[in-house]
Amino acid sequence: MDKKAFNELLKRANLSKKEFAELVGVLSSSVNNWGGSQNVPYWVESWLINYIKAGNFEKIKELTKDI
Repeated sequence: MDKKAFNELLKRANLSKKEFAELVGVLSSSVNNWGGSQNVPYWVESWLINYIKAGNFEKIKELTKDI
């Protein structure tokens, strides 16, 4: 994954780089280097996609809880 794709997934997940770093237990300085001086780790894309999906399911659950 390149830097642009990483930033787009962060935006879809509604996470800042700092928030993401805290969630996954990585230094925010490391996350800031991804896509520049360091490659984005292979697991990040699937992690963010699953985070986005989980958020969507929670929204659906909330909308349908009274039905």
